[in-house]
Amino acid sequence: MRRRRRRSQRMRVGMREERLEGWVPRTKLGKMIFEGNISSMEEVFAEGFKIREAEIVDALLPELQEEVININLVQKQTDAGEKSRFKAIVVVGNKDGYMGLGSGKARQVRTAIQKAAVDARLNIIPVRRGCGSWECGCDRPHSLPFQVQGKCGGVEVVLVPGPRGLGIVASEEAKIILDLTGVKDCWTRSYGSTRTIPSFACAVFDALRETYRFVAPRDWVG
Repeated sequence: MRRRRRRSQRMRVGMREERLEGWVPRTKLGKMIFEGNISSMEEVFAEGFKIREAEIVDALLPELQEEVININLVQKQTDAGEKSRFKAIVVVGNKDGYMGLGSGKARQVRTAIQKAAVDARLNIIPVRRGCGSWECGCDRPHSLPFQVQGKCGGVEVVLVPGPRGLGIVASEEAKIILDLTGVKDCWTRSYGSTRTIPSFACAVFDALRETYRFVAPRDWVG
């Protein structure tokens, strides 16, 4: 199992290097990064740019990792009959406050995973971390700064900050997402059709996005 993971990681690194070698920027943001005017992901979000090229994320976050959390066979009824394709859900993150979630469909599993990985890079978001647990109060970014809630379809997820040493108390899919985000200690509560992995993963993604929609008192300026 470990050999397969290492092999897949090497293949992903090789694909990332190939994309960067043949990258010709097509957007204003891509040209600014290619010319060296922007050198960090913080500047991208501070200026309010929209990421429209996956190579931008690969260039600014070289330590980005990706994991496949679900592959499913979907069918669509057409005039010629049933059309079957694979749908993949991929999460990417650098384990230091940046993560993205994406999906992709294709006739082949590998192509579906590649499309999902590109979509996840285009949907990357910053996640504010901290120590919002009243049991800890260490002021280290090992958990979340406060409780957040996310929803997608019929699934609702609540992420509660936990003390140091707790770990991630969640399902396997949520553990992968939170680990790639850089959250080490957290409680989770989920409601609804949690067995629907795409909706569940999207609900966790929506909850993590809420960390930057609120400003904690320590972030106030004035």
